[in-house]
Amino acid sequence: MAEITQTRQLPAPFIEALGKTYADQLTKQVGKPVDTSKFAPQVAGQDALQTQAATLASSGVGSYQPFLTSAQQALTTAEGLTGSQAYKQFMSPYQQDVIDATLQDFDRQAAMQRQNIGQRAYTAGAFGGGRQGVAEAEYDAASDRNRSSILSGLLQTGFGQAQSAANRAFTQQGSLASAQQGLGQFLPSAQRADITTLGSVGGIQQSQAQAALDAQREAAQTAAYEPFQRLNVFGQGVTGLMGGMQSFGDVIKTQPSPSPLQSALGIGTSVAGILGALR
Repeated sequence: MAEITQTRQLPAPFIEALGKTYADQLTKQVGKPVDTSKFAPQVAGQDALQTQAATLASSGVGSYQPFLTSAQQALTTAEGLTGSQAYKQFMSPYQQDVIDATLQDFDRQAAMQRQNIGQRAYTAGAFGGGRQGVAEAEYDAASDRNRSSILSGLLQTGFGQAQSAANRAFTQQGSLASAQQGLGQFLPSAQRADITTLGSVGGIQQSQAQAALDAQREAAQTAAYEPFQRLNVFGQGVTGLMGGMQSFGDVIKTQPSPSPLQSALGIGTSVAGILGALR
C-alpha cells in the first residue's frame, strides 16, 4: 500500500502522558472482575410480630366452637324446662315426709279435740246421747275439711316452689346460652383485631429491615463501582485539557491510526456507558 502523507494534530506531551496513564489504569481496572455478590438483592425475613400474628391466626381457628356448643347445650336444657311436667324435677324429695308429719300431728290434735267432746258430754250427763253424736259428727266433718285444706295447701306450696325453681332454671339457661353465644361471636372478632395489629406493626418493622438491607446493597454497589467513577472523572478531565490546550502539527507518512490518548478516551467513553448501564 502506498504511503500517505498525513498531518496529525497531537496534544501537548504532558497531556499525552496523562492519557497513557489513564489508559493504563483503565485497562487494569477493567481487568478486575466486580464481585456482584456483595450487593445482590436481599429480602428481609418475616418479623417476629408477623410470625406471632400467623400463629394466632392458625391457633384461633375454631376457638369459638366450645362456646357455641355450650350455648346449644344450654338451649337444649332450657327447652326441657318448658313442658307441663317440667316442675316435677324440682319437687322437694322431702315433701311427702313433710306432708306425713303434718297430717300425723293434725290427726293427733283432732283425736284429742274429739275426746274433749265426749268428756264434756260426760260432765253434762249427756254421754252417749244424741247431742254428743251430733257434736262429734259435726267435728269430724270440719276436721276432714281442715285436713284436706292442709294437704291441699302443702301440695300447692310444693308445686309453687317447684314451678318457680323451674322458671328460674329456664331463665338461667337462657341467659347462659346468650352469654356463651356472645362470647363465641366476640372471640373471633377480638382475635382478628389482634392479628391485624400484630401484622401491621410487624409489616412496618419488616419494611424498616428491608430499607436497611437496600441501603447496605446500594452502599456496596457504590463502593464496587467507585474506581470506575474516579476513572470516568479522570478521563473527562483529560478530555477537557485536550480541548483547552493548543496542539501542534506533525507530518508523517504512514497509515492513519488513532493516538494512544484517543484510543484510551474511546475506551473510557465505552466504560462510562457500561458504568451508566450497570447503575
